[in-house]
Amino acid sequence: GGPQRPLHLARVTMAALSSTVSISSAKALAPKAAKRAVAVKAAARADSNNESRYGACWPGRAEVPSDVPALGNGNVKKISLLGSTGSIGTQTLDIAEENPDKFEIVALSAGKNLDVLAEQIKKFKPKMVSISDGADLEKLREMIKDMDGPAPELLYGEEGMIEVARHKDVDSTVTGIVGCAGLPPTVAAIEAGKNICLANKETLIAGGPAIVPLAVKHGVKILPADSEHSAIFQCIQGLPENALRRIILTASGGAFRDVPYEEMLRCAKEDPAFLQKKATTHPNWDMGAKITCDSATLMNKALEVIEAHYLYGTSYDNIDVVIHPQSIIHSMVETADSSVLAQLGWPDMRLPILYTMSWPERVECSEVTWPRLDFVKMGDLTFREPDVEKYPSLTMGYAAGRTGGTMTGVFSAANEQAVAMFLDKKIGYFDIYKTIEMAMEAHKNDLILDPTLDDIVASDLWARAHVKDLVESGACKELVAV
Repeated sequence: GGPQRPLHLARVTMAALSSTVSISSAKALAPKAAKRAVAVKAAARADSNNESRYGACWPGRAEVPSDVPALGNGNVKKISLLGSTGSIGTQTLDIAEENPDKFEIVALSAGKNLDVLAEQIKKFKPKMVSISDGADLEKLREMIKDMDGPAPELLYGEEGMIEVARHKDVDSTVTGIVGCAGLPPTVAAIEAGKNICLANKETLIAGGPAIVPLAVKHGVKILPADSEHSAIFQCIQGLPENALRRIILTASGGAFRDVPYEEMLRCAKEDPAFLQKKATTHPNWDMGAKITCDSATLMNKALEVIEAHYLYGTSYDNIDVVIHPQSIIHSMVETADSSVLAQLGWPDMRLPILYTMSWPERVECSEVTWPRLDFVKMGDLTFREPDVEKYPSLTMGYAAGRTGGTMTGVFSAANEQAVAMFLDKKIGYFDIYKTIEMAMEAHKNDLILDPTLDDIVASDLWARAHVKDLVESGACKELVAV
């Protein structure tokens, strides 16, 4: 109760974009780097704002269907799973195993991890399985020859993955594979009328201009499986028309949330090895090096801003980011009457995955395997404003999103390549931002506002090659890690 001091959130407006880009670049990278501010200024101009061009998966609200029978008692949702041996895939299968009366795994696709895949086939008995390499088919067939019941139809390659995604018996397709490889099977599933349990970020960040209109056309539901967008999705259930005013994405703040910006600049010159080590050490979780680095740069949040826009149609002016170190509030929405709705829970990827599979139903979960939130144990919740000097990725993300078309995919792919080269100690920490800016600048003349899938994939490949060429040409020797 009582009035609360409002949060000061990082709303990067059109006017702020030009100034924050030049400030962050000039201070972080070198005196001459102010010239590189041009990299995203063009994207910040009002006449470059294409944010209303593509529509949205859930434009401001999620209407809950009233005629859906409850799961269980003979009503089983049939699932196709892309990327069954990865993190999303194995968690999806854990959920299906825990709820056999509610979910049936009909089709699987995987890469090269045949040992894990063979065990999955024996346990879940899918009708169809696809692997990446046709040369492995006989080996897999031999590994599952003693399974109970009929063996699945075995396929391979992109065509096999497409068939898994659009299997005739499937209700929903879980997209748990990484990269633009997830685009063709996702398109196939949408065209076949399958709801998408979305765990592949490229689907919307790179593919949004093509995927969103396609999903709307086919009446397919895109159900987000990452925690922030699931939180927003849960908060907008049943909202009336025009009730959503603002989206507030929460961020842990990553490895550098408590390191002063000035200290980071000093280390870039005097101790780049510190930045290298720190960027790959998350304060809350043990994750892979790439995603930990994206959390350190706040690039993960910049990408989520773009994804939130494609999912919910909210203007970039009304998508905010706030640092929330405890990671208990997974995101929030503000309604037209200034009420704020939040989704809370212990950090656990299984809940958003489960909700994509069960929506619009809620599945009762065991307290043993799904610990309930204890507000006393949880303790204090704190919030702070993200520093756009320390995190120029936010500024670039808003600019890329407003530009639209192939720019968002270039932004994401350039980051992936830059982070890979940073982890390989070929560039310094602040060079990650620099190379992304330069790729965005170079892409301006080739921007395609209404791209095909081929255009999206080609832009992704171009961005990676461009960053690699920039580094190998010596353009990033100001802050090279040693």
